[in-house]
Amino acid sequence: MMSRGLTASRLAVIVTGLCTAAAVSVGVSAAVSSAGATPARTATATAWTAPAATAAAAPSLHVSGNRLVNARGARVVLHGVDRSGSEYACVGSNGSNGWAFFDGPVNQAAVTAMKSWDISAVRVPLNEACWNGESYVNRTYRGANYRKAVQAYVNLLNRNGLVVILDLHWTDGRYTASGCSSARALCQKPMPDTAQSVPFWRSVAQTFKHNDSVIFDLFNEPYPGFAPGASETEGWRCWLHGGHCAGISYSVAGMQTLVSTVRATGAKNVIMLGGLGYSNDLSQWLKSEPKDPDHNLAASWHSYSFNACSASSCWNAQIAPVIKKVPLIAGEIGEGDCADGYVNTLMPWLDARSASYLAWAWDTYSCTSFPSLISSYNGTPTAFGKGYRAHLRALAR
Repeated sequence: MMSRGLTASRLAVIVTGLCTAAAVSVGVSAAVSSAGATPARTATATAWTAPAATAAAAPSLHVSGNRLVNARGARVVLHGVDRSGSEYACVGSNGSNGWAFFDGPVNQAAVTAMKSWDISAVRVPLNEACWNGESYVNRTYRGANYRKAVQAYVNLLNRNGLVVILDLHWTDGRYTASGCSSARALCQKPMPDTAQSVPFWRSVAQTFKHNDSVIFDLFNEPYPGFAPGASETEGWRCWLHGGHCAGISYSVAGMQTLVSTVRATGAKNVIMLGGLGYSNDLSQWLKSEPKDPDHNLAASWHSYSFNACSASSCWNAQIAPVIKKVPLIAGEIGEGDCADGYVNTLMPWLDARSASYLAWAWDTYSCTSFPSLISSYNGTPTAFGKGYRAHLRALAR
């Protein structure tokens, strides 16, 4: 989704062209969605419920068939929020004028406020230039400093019983067919670049490979099918294999390359993969699923009121078949009207299929132009946030 550091043109692009085409408490119970077509394990244990109010270690996760399960083999369903900020604060508007690692507090009080909503997962968007320490980024917020800040936040969240999803959100690569033509990692590009995303995921995987409470979301919102001269067929080819892609000037890292990069480090963490159309189009996801020797993949889906696939008829035709085969995690859900009508239709549909979901975003931007859940980092909800919080609390009862 559009980050706070991005211009309103991003929302316009989304609105005009997005895609073709017995749950239990708070973040845990029925099946979650993970994409690993060939199940390596099965689960027979009873459903496990994540602690909401008390601190406890976050669960270690893996995929079993179309379920996300914990170390005991019990199903886990995640409900959470996207903690926007760490993708843009470190780079600012031009790469060199970043002002922080995060936008807003990331201390225990802030985490306690999030937990009061009965969540069990937090998705943290990352910037590859800041993580990799590229020279154009303010030295205070790049390289080892940025990595240490992210690690500290992950550790804090895990200590509070929260699963963390690390998402590669902003990447390098010049793409002129959008409102952000900079080659720097200042906005959402159609696909990850080979030059920096491969070393990014090699490093992230090495850092967190011993922590199965961390999930890797390989690329926020792919949209190679919307590039000039591209088609949906070419988009899915580019998505899987990368290389030279129609309408994209830089060398692309395909999803198979990134999965293989992660696994080459020895990391067995669950991996999420969003489809085309800003992760809203999963029509060819099962046919295009990368090979994973650990069978530990999850399908990532983004669903907003302004997406192409925003009606239950599309969900039933395109998303439900994926849920039957692999775990599905809706990494971003929301709406652009500062209300809760859309998510209050979507969430019961996902609940009925034991799919996980996280709402965009735990950020205090105005919810009239950005789907912000809160008006204060103490957890005060916007009108949109009130609906989401009420639903999670109802599930927790």
